[in-house]
Amino acid sequence: MKLLVTGGCGFIGSNFVLYMLETHPEVSLVNLDLLTYAGNLENLQDALPYGERHRFVRGDITDRKLVYDLISEKPDVVVNFAAETHVDRSIMDSFAFVNTNVLGTQVLLEACKEFGVERFVQISTDEVYGSLGPEGAFTESHPLAPNSPYAASKAAADLLCRSYHKTYGLDVLVTRCSNNYGPLQFPEKLMPLMITNALQDKELPVYGDGMNVRDWIHVTDHCRAVDLVLRKSRGGEIYNIGSSSEYPNLHVVRYILQRLSKPESLIRFVQDRPGHDRRYAMDASKLRRELGWEPVTTFEEGMNQTISWYIEHEMWWQRIKTGEYLTYYEKWYGNR
Repeated sequence: MKLLVTGGCGFIGSNFVLYMLETHPEVSLVNLDLLTYAGNLENLQDALPYGERHRFVRGDITDRKLVYDLISEKPDVVVNFAAETHVDRSIMDSFAFVNTNVLGTQVLLEACKEFGVERFVQISTDEVYGSLGPEGAFTESHPLAPNSPYAASKAAADLLCRSYHKTYGLDVLVTRCSNNYGPLQFPEKLMPLMITNALQDKELPVYGDGMNVRDWIHVTDHCRAVDLVLRKSRGGEIYNIGSSSEYPNLHVVRYILQRLSKPESLIRFVQDRPGHDRRYAMDASKLRRELGWEPVTTFEEGMNQTISWYIEHEMWWQRIKTGEYLTYYEKWYGNR
């Protein structure tokens, strides 16, 4: 099987690339990534032994000529991880989010239609559904109600995918996953930010009262789900992915501090961000029922593995937490 994976140098994309290379000897893939601030070729050091089965191409999914050239090579499946993903940055400036997440997806879909690609998998997010009350969980039929520019751009891309399936008959699939965590995650997201700050004895900025609830899933369980979807599902379907591991942000932060033997006095409650969704929870029963998927990593196991990874890979995140990252961090958190 030949794959074109976009955004394969980011957090989830790089974990997926490595998972597919390690799990399926028959898979070869082209990895298209622009290497923005969150894309890092260092994430794919472990892909080097796989030689020609992994080919990296630096480029933008909005570059029509480049995308058409790559898709003219007729991959069996295109898997689109490429996206601007950080809600905070979308609040500061939404242009890149609309450009990459919406226009980039349209360019990919149009190229797949043009060259008859068998299957297109759009990697989306639970955030397209908006915020839940204290009970229940999102199903695939839940209305889209995005509350941030990031979520709105992903919802727009999902609807484009639906339109290409309905109008042109393109075999399009959409996966919507809950909050991922694990190795190689850029340290602007909650877990790696809190882990690395705690390791440096820096303050841990927690939004509002810290009781925003997320459904946490280890990135490898997410990769396993995407693998099943691209291989075994019916075209035109949407699949929710979640592990039913709901915890408030403050619980996660306290777990990290306890695991690292750091004091809770490091926690600094900061002004909540605009439009901050209170709770997400995913009903993944369709994925379980139709494809037999189950998460295998418990929250405690995954957290312990993740914390250990950041302890063991200090040079990786130390190199990242410089320059532009520090400028962004001070601009966003400095006056909160």
